[in-house]
Amino acid sequence: MEIIREDYLAVLTSSKDMPSTVKVLTGMRRTGKTTVLNQFVGRLRSMDTDEENICHINLDLLVDEPDINWLHEQIKPVLERKGMHYILIDEIQDVDGWERLVAMLVARGDCDVYITGSNSKMLSSELSTKLSGRYIEIEILPLSFKEYMELHPGEKEKRLEDYLKFGGLPMIDPDRGESVCMYQSEGVFNTVVMKDIMSRISGSARRLDAICRFLYSNIGNVTNPDRISEALNIPKDDVYRFMNEIVSAHLFYHADRYDIVGKKYLKSKGKYYATDLGMRYMLLSPGSLADLSKPLENAVYFELLRRGYKVSIGSYNGSEIDFTAMKGDRIIYYQVTQTMLAEKTKKRELTPLEKVPDNYRKIVLTEDRIGLGSYDGIEVVNVIDWLCGM
Repeated sequence: MEIIREDYLAVLTSSKDMPSTVKVLTGMRRTGKTTVLNQFVGRLRSMDTDEENICHINLDLLVDEPDINWLHEQIKPVLERKGMHYILIDEIQDVDGWERLVAMLVARGDCDVYITGSNSKMLSSELSTKLSGRYIEIEILPLSFKEYMELHPGEKEKRLEDYLKFGGLPMIDPDRGESVCMYQSEGVFNTVVMKDIMSRISGSARRLDAICRFLYSNIGNVTNPDRISEALNIPKDDVYRFMNEIVSAHLFYHADRYDIVGKKYLKSKGKYYATDLGMRYMLLSPGSLADLSKPLENAVYFELLRRGYKVSIGSYNGSEIDFTAMKGDRIIYYQVTQTMLAEKTKKRELTPLEKVPDNYRKIVLTEDRIGLGSYDGIEVVNVIDWLCGM
């Protein structure tokens, strides 16, 4: 079964027939970039686009690594036709000189170009220089919990547990059992490590593995390269190099800390969140994973990104707020907890929000089904309902 990733398709459809702007789909491997592109090709056909004006190439399926001349030869027959040409190329970043080819297609004025890549550095490469900002980046994330429920119907509480353990990669089916899910997660992790990280820098794969394990075990905790260097006894320069590649490969996302009073970002006191929780479950000792509070926080972070918010860690006069979500002139403060039925926990979650004197929305997300409502203007909302968009 395949679900239609409508949010991404809506963006692609809105930007159709904009030959001056390249549509760049980025994201970690196996998050569904190819599927989205395939679905968009289907949408083009449903709009009566001439089949012979569509050129869709998935470089990730080729056994031999193609060069730029081969790629140009594949596109050439389409370019000889009249009308708008729709050029869609998967995993283009490994072809030397791809930036010049894309820039040439844009310069023609009759090519609508869509490309995907698994490394964000493609946007800081020669492409940005040649196109001078004439591209839009669409980050493809793993399935939202709402999409996950569509793909794997069932009892929501149980499915949330599956989602927080095995992650939201479309290929992972929790009903196939834990062993299969873990083998699949291991395969994706090894592919990301070898193709998107180790192929780009020199260094020890063992050190990279140790850094990833540290990050997975510390999602939701304040972390920086200096702290990792000290904890793992790895030279700082090596940690910084690896961390740069880890983030570029979309294995983790970094959330800066935002000082609500000073209205400034404190990058050194941020947190890292895992794009796929299944890899975390696969790499760490199962005995250390009984607590799902941090994976829940991780899931909320990515859901806020999907909804178009800029997300940071809130800080107000020494108190921490899990997330400050900003979109335009709108701000929402979020706390995330599995339960706040105990009076001590309720006070811990509400107090930081009570201290913030502004009138923006303040929300506590919890798995509880009782005790929901408003506490002096602070909304307490069931997290499953929130994740499902209710």
